[in-house]
Amino acid sequence: MFLLFVIFIVVPIAELYVIIKIGEAIGVLPTIALLILDSILGSMLMRHQGRAAWWRFNRALAEGRVPGREVIDGVLVIFGGALLLTPGFLTDILGAILLVPPTRALVRGILVRRYGGRMVANATSGAQVRFGRVFGGGRGPAAGRGYDEDVVDGTARDVTPPRGELP
Repeated sequence: MFLLFVIFIVVPIAELYVIIKIGEAIGVLPTIALLILDSILGSMLMRHQGRAAWWRFNRALAEGRVPGREVIDGVLVIFGGALLLTPGFLTDILGAILLVPPTRALVRGILVRRYGGRMVANATSGAQVRFGRVFGGGRGPAAGRGYDEDVVDGTARDVTPPRGELP
């Protein structure tokens, strides 16, 4: 509740205050031009960083890695772009922090240290709900069944595919 109060009441009032003070210092038209220029440059930076994050995400998938860092970067780029497109100087500063790679890495590190354990716990609890028998039973669609119900006895052997054909 407090966070919503800050986002919807405190931030707009602070933005208006800063816009008015800058308008008094440099004039109304230069202030409006600066806000428009800021939004245009922000959208260009967001597009560039968004493409880079998407490329790194696809590269991680192609390499067979879990794209955790790339996903967080993508989310931070989206939030940074939204903040830069929002009129106001304070949100522009925060948006630029989220879009510039070195400062985005700092923010990502802070978020992972602060919420990393919670993200892992939520991810595994979601898997427990879906695949109860795999992650401890007791919940999910397989809750009433035993662990060894789906076990099949058998033998396995390695087969080498013929050359030139895909398996």
